[in-house]
Amino acid sequence: LESSLLTQPWASVRLGESAFLAKVCFRDTGYILLISDLSCVWYESADAEAVGQRSKELNKRLTVHVSSFLNHLCSLMCPLLAGQPGATTAFSCHRSPSGLRLHVKSELSGLPFYWDFHCCPAPLDMVSRHLVRPLIQMNLALQCQVQELISLLLQKDAEIEDYRESGATLSRDRLRTEPFREEAFQQDFVAEVRNGAR
Repeated sequence: LESSLLTQPWASVRLGESAFLAKVCFRDTGYILLISDLSCVWYESADAEAVGQRSKELNKRLTVHVSSFLNHLCSLMCPLLAGQPGATTAFSCHRSPSGLRLHVKSELSGLPFYWDFHCCPAPLDMVSRHLVRPLIQMNLALQCQVQELISLLLQKDAEIEDYRESGATLSRDRLRTEPFREEAFQQDFVAEVRNGAR
């Protein structure tokens, strides 16, 4: 399940007044949920037996096969992760020192349906695999792209300057640009990042 979770994208989720990043993977054999507020990371991994036991405790009037139960739970969570939670489904969360509980209230076969995800703090190796490493890899990729774009801009400026020295003129003055200044660009970028972090 966790290896499948690695291929799932993070989604922005709002639960009440709180914003989270979350991703989840469902199978007939169980599910795994990873959720973070970027200060803490929590997770829950539950197999079919644990799901069956909890479903009996929370939904005494419902008698459905565990795989059907998991499919229904998936059909409630996927719209939430897509930013379009169902109109008949309510989500809430409660944080405690021991973890985070995500409560789901909906309907199944015309009967009330309840579920609680019991999330505990994620181990460091899981946080590294799913959050830290991908973020660092993406940051490095973006840095490479920025350096390539800077190099391209400097080449274009040199090309334009060569045209000017050869006597070429612009047919439309509004297309005129100032030469790219790498140091000023980097300073402005750092200032914007600092302002955004406040």
